Amino acid sequence: MSRGRVALITAALALGLSACERETLSPEAQRGRQVYLGQCTACHASDPSQPGPVGPEIKGSSRELLEAKVLRGSYPPGYKPKRPTAVMPPQPQVANDLPALEAYLK
Repeated sequence: MSRGRVALITAALALGLSACERETLSPEAQRGRQVYLGQCTACHASDPSQPGPVGPEIKGSSRELLEAKVLRGSYPPGYKPKRPTAVMPPQPQVANDLPALEAYLK
């Protein structure tokens, strides 16, 4: 097989695989992604399923946890934190975007 053909096949496979990896987000989840990237990635990883330098992974966080932690800086009753820190201050500017943030983190 020629080098050009191998390069073409390799490029086609890479393009195909990258297209499979991308998940289509709803408009609400896309808004939540923007909120997450703008407000959360200073402490949490850009990939919410990974731990960040300060904050833990938060993919799948419940609405109850988001409301308690983001709005009040506390945890819901009975919740056991992934990290024993209390450095996250309340983020009231995110209040109107909590449904979108929840949709993104699902």
